[in-house]
Amino acid sequence: MPMFYRLLQSALMAVFLAMFLVAASPAAYAQLDQAPSPASPSAKEEVELYQQLQGKVQGYVSIPDGKLATLVQPEGREWREFRNYWARIISGVMMVGMLAGLAAFYLFRGKIRIQAGRVGRTVTRFMPVERFAHWLSASSFVVLALTGLMLAFGRPVLIPLIGHEAFTALAHYGKISHNYLSFPFVLGILMMFVVWLRDNIPEKADITWIKQGGGFLNNGFHPEAGRFNAGQKMIFWTVVLGGMAMALSGYMLMFPFYLTGVGGMQIAHIIHSLGTAVMVTVIFGHIYIGTIGMEGAFDAMGNGEVDLNWAREHHAGWLKSEGISTDTRDGPSKVPTGAGRIAGQEAD
Repeated sequence: MPMFYRLLQSALMAVFLAMFLVAASPAAYAQLDQAPSPASPSAKEEVELYQQLQGKVQGYVSIPDGKLATLVQPEGREWREFRNYWARIISGVMMVGMLAGLAAFYLFRGKIRIQAGRVGRTVTRFMPVERFAHWLSASSFVVLALTGLMLAFGRPVLIPLIGHEAFTALAHYGKISHNYLSFPFVLGILMMFVVWLRDNIPEKADITWIKQGGGFLNNGFHPEAGRFNAGQKMIFWTVVLGGMAMALSGYMLMFPFYLTGVGGMQIAHIIHSLGTAVMVTVIFGHIYIGTIGMEGAFDAMGNGEVDLNWAREHHAGWLKSEGISTDTRDGPSKVPTGAGRIAGQEAD
């Protein structure tokens, strides 16, 4: 089993690197600065027509769908400019900026170690149903993020590398997987909301944790936190609220015109694209802490057990609520079975 968890951790780092290569590729922005094709001879007449019609060309139709009467929508040109330029710029800056910040932090701080060392005894951090909910949403999100980035940056990045035909097939199957994997993603978020809501309510101790920077900048100092610290709570609410926003806007795009018209679809697309960038940026930090950023953190979701000294240093308030001593010189105390119980197994 330890080998499996190491392979899983390596796979997460590979995904982390793949997202970085897509987001940071200079080719993603190479086509954004290309000049438009020369104007046609009738461009002047078209501009005059748009000015006379205040930019909107709309007629009449006898069929029930009145939306088809609109031939030209000025907001559509603004949306297209945002989609083809600003959405890529904003998303790229956010994601690459986060990756650069994490790299700089790692060079400055290094891996956060267990100061007292591993004690060789573990405490149950997450039950199987909690880990299932996490990995269900996490694995779905990885595919959703990669396919979404492919659809957003694929034309300027992938077509020059693999050609139009290969990209067409990749985009086709990517869109299918993107649509269908949205359902397990939403299910995982709903499960996490149910099982972790009680532990993610903001409290006064979170303010202290934030003021002290979570102890990340001070080697050997860790502010007391409950089962989830303020940073984890922020990730929780970002995933829950952001995930629901992604689901709602995504389903509006997947099933067009059931709830709104063309203008509403354009707004849904903007929310979906910017919300995705925010979530990917936040998850970058989450993956960093859970893999190379902190010793012992991956064990919590890997096998559900964390070293007792790790829990004492990072979640002393949680151990107190479970009746476990937070003094690293003490042996483990007996507590009821379930999350928080002491296990006698050796730490990996």
